[in-house]
Amino acid sequence: MRRFLDRTYDAALWLAALTLALIAVLVLVQILGRLADRAARALALPPPGVTVPSLAEFGAFLFAGAVFLGLAGTLQAGGHVRVKLLTGALPETPARWLAALVCLGGAALGAFATWSSALQALDSLRFGSVSYGTIPIPLVIPQAVMTLGLALLCVALLDAMATLLRGGRPAYATSEIETGGERE
Repeated sequence: MRRFLDRTYDAALWLAALTLALIAVLVLVQILGRLADRAARALALPPPGVTVPSLAEFGAFLFAGAVFLGLAGTLQAGGHVRVKLLTGALPETPARWLAALVCLGGAALGAFATWSSALQALDSLRFGSVSYGTIPIPLVIPQAVMTLGLALLCVALLDAMATLLRGGRPAYATSEIETGGERE
């Protein structure tokens, strides 16, 4: 199960990276199109008119996908900001229980966000909601990606909680130690 979860978190991170790369490609195409138009005008030729319609919407949806798909993997890598004033001052056992409780609370909030996001995606699917740009994008697509990212974050938080309750060290704590973010 551990291997499956780790691969799932890694796959979500790769998808997040892919969406960021896709944003870069779309922006590059738009820039090159503008440069080609300017060069054509300078040479008194008709501009080719290469543009990416709805670039702002595509970019926004892809960026949201990158953020939400990256949540679980970033937690595993110890990349989220955590304030450890209280857990750092407590003895190991109470600190472990408090950290598990915080993970449970985070998972509960994440579950609520996942549920709300899923309801919104289902409504968009049912009503056929689309974006207002030049290219109408079914809103269920970015909303489903957001829901998936939130669900993976819930799983990662429950995973960390279970590891803490079994007496282990969650992946985020191991990553923090390896990068020098926490002392043992």
